[in-house]
Order: sequence, then C-alpha cells, then structure tokens
Amino acid sequence: MEKMSSTVAAIILAGGASRRMGAVNKLLLEWRGKPVICHVAETAISSRAGQTIVVTGHDDAAIVRALDGMALRIVHNPHFDEGLSTSLATGVTALGKDETGAAILLADMPMLHVDTLNTLIDVFVDGQGRMICVPVCQGRRGNPVLWPRHCFSDILQLVGDRGARNLMTTFKDQVREISCTDDGVLKDFDSPDDIA
Repeated sequence: MEKMSSTVAAIILAGGASRRMGAVNKLLLEWRGKPVICHVAETAISSRAGQTIVVTGHDDAAIVRALDGMALRIVHNPHFDEGLSTSLATGVTALGKDETGAAILLADMPMLHVDTLNTLIDVFVDGQGRMICVPVCQGRRGNPVLWPRHCFSDILQLVGDRGARNLMTTFKDQVREISCTDDGVLKDFDSPDDIA
C-alpha cells in the first residue's frame, strides 16, 4: 500500500505491565494465531502512516522478539513504571522534525481495522494537519487518536498514569470526530476473559 507523502506516524504504546492479566503479559498472548501486539503492529504497518514506532517498557526483550523482522522502529521507555504519560512522551520524542502528526495506538486493541486508521489519516491530511482526529463508534469516542504536531508540547507535559484524552477538552475546538462502524476502536484486552 502506498505511504502518505505527508509524514503521519503511528505510535504504538506497548510499555505497560498489564497487571490485570496477572503474571502474563497480555500483549504476548496468542489471539487468532499470533501475539496480540503483532496484530496491532501489522495494522499500523499496512496503513498509510509514514512510519510505525513501538514504545516498549515492561517485558521489553520479549516484545522485541515478538516483533522481530517487522518494518517498524522500537524505542524503549525506561520510566514505564511511572505511567502511560511517560510512554507517550517517549514516542513523541522519537519523532522526526517532519512529522505533521501522530496516531497513538494502544497495543492491546488488536481488533482495529486498517481502514479505520487510514480514514483518520486521510481526514487529518485533508484538514492540513491541524485537527485532532478521533474515531466515534456507537456514540463513544475510541482509539487511536491522531494528534497534530502543535499538540506535541502539551503531550510532553503530561505526568503519571494518564493519556492525552484530557487534552481534547483543552483543544475542544480542534477535535474532529469521525464516525465509524469499527467497534475495534472501543475494544481493548484487559483480562483473560477478553482474550478468550
């Protein structure tokens, strides 16, 4: 699939400890024939994102092994135990100067369709890279969210175990909701029952 000439990156956050799964790392559990993280990585790689970056933390070596040979870049977050904000910052910091935006994907959401990600990218590019693009399914906002470059400095100021969702209130006039039928934007795997 042809990549976008504009440089929208896909950043996959894969640094969490997945404590609700118990002793196992949910990202390494097999689902439909391969580890959960691999499904998300394949979606990002096959999309129109210019590059895919995976942010690791907990179980770094095992995640790297699972992703071996895939066309992506891995960056390690040594402060992953301080919360989600540190992985966001690690991913954003890894971007080059030419990226106009970054789609933030959660590594435990393997049901996301590549068409949904491509739609977010296309709408973002059509809007000259100024809007925060968020998918909406069944009346609920989901993931991934595509953030424009002008929001990166605010993302870098986040602390603790919280994502950038609250920034959508700060920049509410710049949020573009994109309707979709892909309930993969709402479904994450947090427990063994979810995997089953």
